[in-house]
Amino acid sequence: MKTYVVGNWKLNFTVGESSIYLHKLMKALPVHRGMEVVVAPSTIALQPLSLQIDRHKIKLATQNGFYRDYGAFTGETSFSQLRGMVDYAIIGHSERRYIFGEDEKFIQKKVAAAIRNKITPILCIGETESERAFGETADVIRDQLASGLSQVGDDELDKIVIAYEPVWAISSVKSAKLATPDEVAEVVRLIRGALREIYGKDAAENVPVLFGGSVNASNAGSYLTVPGVNGLLIGGASLILGEFVDIIEIAKRVRV
Repeated sequence: MKTYVVGNWKLNFTVGESSIYLHKLMKALPVHRGMEVVVAPSTIALQPLSLQIDRHKIKLATQNGFYRDYGAFTGETSFSQLRGMVDYAIIGHSERRYIFGEDEKFIQKKVAAAIRNKITPILCIGETESERAFGETADVIRDQLASGLSQVGDDELDKIVIAYEPVWAISSVKSAKLATPDEVAEVVRLIRGALREIYGKDAAENVPVLFGGSVNASNAGSYLTVPGVNGLLIGGASLILGEFVDIIEIAKRVRV
């Protein structure tokens, strides 16, 4: 299975800054066999970067997309419009869930739309601090996973990536604290178990599971050695070229 290093740039960088960063990143990276390096710039940067990118080294992801392919939906960008431009789509990120109010039905439709348009969804799931404190982690993970994949058939599971991103460990959250490798391992076991219940053992073992939550060059190695973790979803650290390259090199040494 591939090792994934995904950089979510969120609402950062102009189009020009994104282009310069990508140029430097491509110069810094050789082709890594067995690795998938992905960056997710702002939507307005996707088209020019898709013409610039060396897809042998790096793939593009969209941070968002609408589940309808066309229609009267002012301000939205559909996955059908992104088809051929990006390879991945981040869906269900906690900022979309809790800031923009995206519910489970909305997220499951976006997952299905991405697959329909030959874009691999990176489905983000994770509990809040209060949900963890009340012992609800297992229920939240199972519910978000089952709902997010409810329109995904057995023959489509190989088109899915799961990212566990506990809301309480995201650096943009004021009370954020680091998740320990043991805490991550516990939830990854839950994810694999839930996938086995839905799709069977073989399918469950072949779904890539990433971890995201204040990942940086100092802790990337410890998360990558967690059993069942196949890569990382990185926020703030992916904005710093040198640190992002360091994380990619760590992933290469640890996983490939």
